[in-house]
Amino acid sequence: MNSVPPDNGNGRAPIPNGAAAPPPSNKLLRSPRAALEPERVPMPRRRSKRVRHPLVIVGNAVFTTLIIVSVVVAGALFIGKQRFEASGPLVEDKVVNIPRGAGVRDIADILQREGVIDQPWVFMGGVVVLKAGSELKYGEYQFTKNASLADVVNTIIENKVVQHAFTVAEGLTSEQIVARLLENTALSGQIKEIPREGTLLPETYRFTLGMPRDQIVQRMQQGHKRVLQEVWEHRASDLPYKTPEQLVTMASIVEKETGKAEERTRVAAVFINRLKTKMRLQSDPTIIYGLTGGKGALGRPILRSEIDQATPYNTYVIDGLPPGPIANPGRASLEAAANPARTKELYFVADGTGGHAFADSYAEHQKNVARLRAIEHGNAPPADTAPVSSAPKNGAAKK
Repeated sequence: MNSVPPDNGNGRAPIPNGAAAPPPSNKLLRSPRAALEPERVPMPRRRSKRVRHPLVIVGNAVFTTLIIVSVVVAGALFIGKQRFEASGPLVEDKVVNIPRGAGVRDIADILQREGVIDQPWVFMGGVVVLKAGSELKYGEYQFTKNASLADVVNTIIENKVVQHAFTVAEGLTSEQIVARLLENTALSGQIKEIPREGTLLPETYRFTLGMPRDQIVQRMQQGHKRVLQEVWEHRASDLPYKTPEQLVTMASIVEKETGKAEERTRVAAVFINRLKTKMRLQSDPTIIYGLTGGKGALGRPILRSEIDQATPYNTYVIDGLPPGPIANPGRASLEAAANPARTKELYFVADGTGGHAFADSYAEHQKNVARLRAIEHGNAPPADTAPVSSAPKNGAAKK
């Protein structure tokens, strides 16, 4: 039977021989009475007054709010970007006119009404994000099928307006050109006066919806001056005219007489050779211009009496060049008049194929005329040939 080890007087039992001593305790052993008393716990530290300051509390709330807002905005931007770049509702290409003075909201309403977009608020939001409100320009725009909102905004910002085309055919008179300008409903404004004959360059002119007609006329005049100066500076040295205006007059006759483009320089050579030899030009288009005053074709064959009718432009009656152009020649005819073919030809007549038969001598020319008469009275010319004038071109001896 084990006995209880005696108390050694300090409240601790003696350590048996050979046993390890327990580690020292940081706490003093208490008596049973003291052990029954509640242990004293230190009071918790009070929170810093700075932490409890209203500004800190508000700051924390604001910071938290900003984080939440940032997350929401980021999500909204992500979704908005996807919608902004997604394919649009347009089922086919469409032209839409944005009027002058339209605001962002007005433009969005117009585009939605025309079926170009179906999310006007996303459109307006994209404009705001891109800071492009002041860059939206009025005009006529063509939007492609399934154009995204991004495509629509970029089209307007980059001012990719629809370009209309107005083509001036070579050989038209100024009055005819003005009439065609007035018929074009994509242009605006009036033309105060008909430009001087031969001062408009036949060409294709691009313009935007609503451009004033006078601006097109000015561009034609500027183009004519530019081309005429270039051609005049590179003209042949032995020409029978002294001024650029005389060259234009010759070019206008060449323009009206030419059936095929490749014949321009030969036709010009015939007329220049005639001027040099003091022969009358005897050009049918000069008769017509003298009779109509530049209003266009007669609409019928030239009468024999009209060939002999004296007008300032009738080169069957007058010597040399007429007083001015009979049409507005293009660059090719101007160049032909400035650099004609090097030939001695003095005559040409229609050959029944849309072109002409040329001759140096009257005898050879008569053979060409006889061949034409045979075509007219015998075998019909091909269906695609140009009609033959009732007054043979160039030379009273032909009649």
